[in-house]
Amino acid sequence: MKSDKDRSDSPRGGISMKSAEVFVAAVMLAFGLVVAIDSYRLGAQWGSDGPQSGYFPFYIGVIIVIAAAVTLVQSLLAKAEDSGLFVEWRMLKPVMAVLVPAVVYVLGVQLIGIYVASAIYIAVFMVWLGSYSWLKAVVVSVLINASFYLMFEIWFKVPLFRGAYDLLGLVGL
Repeated sequence: MKSDKDRSDSPRGGISMKSAEVFVAAVMLAFGLVVAIDSYRLGAQWGSDGPQSGYFPFYIGVIIVIAAAVTLVQSLLAKAEDSGLFVEWRMLKPVMAVLVPAVVYVLGVQLIGIYVASAIYIAVFMVWLGSYSWLKAVVVSVLINASFYLMFEIWFKVPLFRGAYDLLGLVGL
């Protein structure tokens, strides 16, 4: 009886565990540095009236930096053959099919605002991954975002971010 490894006709390849650990540790190290540096800029001392606004975030950033540095060193010193495979390329494709549009959506929110970007995001996902018709996708995404607009902007009086190019402002909303 063949195992799952033997059934695969394509050669196994992908991202090694070591590469994934090094990447995540480097990202966390950068994140911790940003937190610590910006918190220090805000004030990370103990003032006469108590801790300054950056006091606790500064130390959390330092802890993140230390933990990430230890993980990075351990990952770099580990032997490559001990690491194994983190993910195969074929298994990474569905993850990227969701991750890349999500990153584009976040950037879209910055430019065109949360309502318009969300409507586009929902419609594209309904058509692309859900195999719905464009008409149904557009109707659903517009109705969902119209309800969010009514709920937040009208009823709660909490305006959500409209982006650098306020497209809703162009139509008078």
